[in-house]
Amino acid sequence: MLVTALTAALFLSGCIADRTGQGSTTPIPTPTVALQTVPDSNAPLETTQASNKIPVYWIGRSDTETFLYREFRDNPGNENPITTALRIMMSQKPLDHDFFTPWQNPGSLATSISGKNVVTVDVSRDAFNSNLDAGMAQRAVQELVYTATAAAASSGLIDSGQQIKVTILVDGHTDYMAFGQVKLGDPMVRDASMVAPVWIIDPQEDLTLPAGPVKFNGRSTDPSKKLHWQILRENSNGDKSSYLAGQTTASTVPGQGGAFNLTVGLGAGRYELRVSLVGPNDADVATDTRAFSVR
Repeated sequence: MLVTALTAALFLSGCIADRTGQGSTTPIPTPTVALQTVPDSNAPLETTQASNKIPVYWIGRSDTETFLYREFRDNPGNENPITTALRIMMSQKPLDHDFFTPWQNPGSLATSISGKNVVTVDVSRDAFNSNLDAGMAQRAVQELVYTATAAAASSGLIDSGQQIKVTILVDGHTDYMAFGQVKLGDPMVRDASMVAPVWIIDPQEDLTLPAGPVKFNGRSTDPSKKLHWQILRENSNGDKSSYLAGQTTASTVPGQGGAFNLTVGLGAGRYELRVSLVGPNDADVATDTRAFSVR
């Protein structure tokens, strides 16, 4: 029965392309590379977009590991895009309830860009008022690096064809120990090991979509591995059951960042999409979920 529905409703293609345990010990992905020296060639920058949305990164769990995930948020236009994105990251909650941030709302926050593609972030020390272990502190610092570079690239403020570095100052000074764990002051780049192995980019959490063909897109960090996807439908008592399922692959085209998409015909209802990276023995090794409604 599912096979019939799948044949009628599904069109797939590989295409372009996203609970805190703050007090616990967080494993660091292997291999671990120094924050200030890791190349960002495997952590592609966002592309320039003409919209009022701004990219913000959060921390979330995938199986037993903890990674960075991205959402797009409304840009009120009160400050420059980098400052706005970081202020959202430090003072608001993610749309997806599976994500979190250990940053605190700072008393002061300012950003600037040099001619050498270096973003400087100057934040007050009250932003670090969280008790984190070394692994989570590294993720928090990379959350800032990813958000600052994403906002700069997507708004066209920097040359995304070159490596972008981020220097973090605290109350105007270098050498501050972020969360008592990570020394700041030297230029940092994106650590590709910190980003989630697979994430759903669109739709965003709890979005309501029109009935008919619904398009999903996301990103995998390993295009060589297949992706399992499943759509669950919520019934009247809140229970979820499998509605459609299938398999797809991410794009292997250079510069497309392991993007994937799929389109499914859906009627009115409440749904959840699950996408997993397929590991050895056809087992799911990393999963991202997204709840949404169709009317």
